[in-house]
Amino acid sequence: MQSLIDNARTFAERADDLRPLADGQHPHVLFITCSDSRVVPALITGGSPGDLFELRTAGNVVPEYDEGRGFGETATIEFAVEVLEVKDIIVCGHSHCGGVNAILHPGAPSALPAVHKWLADTEPHDETRKATDFLDGDALTSAVQRHVQVQLERLKGHPSVAKRLKYGDLSLHGWFYAVGSGKVSVLDPRDGRFRPL
Repeated sequence: MQSLIDNARTFAERADDLRPLADGQHPHVLFITCSDSRVVPALITGGSPGDLFELRTAGNVVPEYDEGRGFGETATIEFAVEVLEVKDIIVCGHSHCGGVNAILHPGAPSALPAVHKWLADTEPHDETRKATDFLDGDALTSAVQRHVQVQLERLKGHPSVAKRLKYGDLSLHGWFYAVGSGKVSVLDPRDGRFRPL
């Protein structure tokens, strides 16, 4: 913790000119990924402050749109699309994902009740579990990649996203990040496979 404090204390001295950021944000991309500390969107993309609007959730889950419930994730998506007018949304899954692994191998619900409820309420388990039926690679990698596809389909059900997709000024992208190697693969919507970026 102390090293984090020390770096925060001296950040202003090390940072480039941040004054333009005080005038507002104008990111072009909403980057949806897992809360996993090994996944760092700006590091992966080379983004600078202000380039990416980030949504981080356990298992990079995008909840189905429900106008009767106020998910923070839904509010973030709506703000990015309606107010910030991002042009692209990336859903990025990653190797060694604990959230997707929990879907494949569910433990006792009482062990992590909040995690269990989050995954149970937001994840179509059958879709993720059947990933090994048609995707290459190890079971977890295949499941994570299928999981990304499921989240992209859910995004299409959000009214703000659906409207922009209809107008043709918003694009959705599926990515897979390999933690050990740093390699990124991208979903080819033509055949549902992930290929090197």
